[in-house]
Amino acid sequence: MVAAGITVSRATLTNLVKRSIDLLRPIVAAQLISVLNSQVLAMDETPIKAGKAGKGKMSKGWFCPLYGDQDEIVFTFSKSRGRQQIENTLKQDFKGTLISDGYAAYASYIERNKEITHAQCWVHSRRKFIEAETEYPDRVKEALAMIATLYKEERIEAQGSDETSKRERRLEKSKPVVDRFFEWCQQQLNLGDLLPSSPLRKALNYVISRETELRVFLEEPNVPLDTNHLERALRPIPMGRKNWLFCWTEVGAEHVGIIQSLICTCKQHNINPYTYLTDVLLRINQHPASQVEELTPRLWKEKFAESPLRSDLASQ
Repeated sequence: MVAAGITVSRATLTNLVKRSIDLLRPIVAAQLISVLNSQVLAMDETPIKAGKAGKGKMSKGWFCPLYGDQDEIVFTFSKSRGRQQIENTLKQDFKGTLISDGYAAYASYIERNKEITHAQCWVHSRRKFIEAETEYPDRVKEALAMIATLYKEERIEAQGSDETSKRERRLEKSKPVVDRFFEWCQQQLNLGDLLPSSPLRKALNYVISRETELRVFLEEPNVPLDTNHLERALRPIPMGRKNWLFCWTEVGAEHVGIIQSLICTCKQHNINPYTYLTDVLLRINQHPASQVEELTPRLWKEKFAESPLRSDLASQ
């Protein structure tokens, strides 16, 4: 409000934000439907302090962001991080390939939902080896070199190819590297010189126990090697933890998730969030509720971006 030259009390500003977010809530709900219709869905979780847990203490909650295959992201909020939250978020609506980190709750969920394919992130696997680099530099160097080769092939593929060609190239170029990687991992364990507490042994066990999930990308050309695209998109949340530290209530955390779902999706589609939010908040009262999906950033860009509605304050 300062940028517009208007001074209002904190209570008034809080009420205005709440009323605005209530208007935006159906748009995010429509965007969530679009995300859950994805063939490939990335999911993660990041903590947030939200709500009082007693005198001088805050409760711990979780944002569970979902990134769909049309570059849309939705931040759902939960008080817990377990399998139940994954079930509540995905419901029975998602049927494609879910890519995640190695958190056990995802594997537990997918065991009960056979129509979902589980892919896992190679970057998280790489991080396990980096944790062992100080103690086993030469052996870790071999592992990291093979993983780097996979990413080199991905950069070549990114230059342009259809799904069939991409799958064929992955099977021709990347599969031998993956085969060699897992053979090497098993050989390292068979040497018998690693204690159970060894970080290298932990890294080897981590990838070997997830071999099936780490191989999914070879057969499915639309599955990325990692969840880096999601981690980049969710940066406003950890940045926010450093700026505003916590959400006073769980409702406040839910509101953060709603507004960040739209702002982050705007950024994925090169939309100015201010222009988008101004237009949508002016337009929503006259827009048919049955067509609310048209106000999600991806579809808004197609229908309204060329002539957005603007605030009267912009001309002053």
